[in-house]
Amino acid sequence: MRSPAELSERFRADGRKITPQREAVFRALAGNEGHPTAEAIHAAVVAELPMVSLRTVYQVLNDLAGLGELQVLDLGTGAARFDPNVDAHHHLVCTVCGKVRDLYDHDLDGVRVPDGAEQGFAVERADIVFRGRCAGCGPA
Repeated sequence: MRSPAELSERFRADGRKITPQREAVFRALAGNEGHPTAEAIHAAVVAELPMVSLRTVYQVLNDLAGLGELQVLDLGTGAARFDPNVDAHHHLVCTVCGKVRDLYDHDLDGVRVPDGAEQGFAVERADIVFRGRCAGCGPA
């Protein structure tokens, strides 16, 4: 993910104003590899700026996603997750604690995506998610 300063510049280049709330969200995302929920980002932001609403955080996250600076993930953990890593990768999800980790595996990158045109469906992308237990939750 880009640095908070780079994200500010990206917003300016897109004609958006830079506000303290946006900058706080950028800082909360910087270096965050935990695939946080909007609520977790909101908690980090309100520690710095107590009056920021969850709605504002969602708006900034959606703006970042719209600019291609963030991936919105639905991993079946009960809440959308936000991934500042926009490189091509897959995910590991712990079925006990919900922890999400990035997985880079070039063999998976070569998986053939079905055409779908026969069924009137245009495949835009494929996400591979592996579910299991993380090291902290132990073996099944």
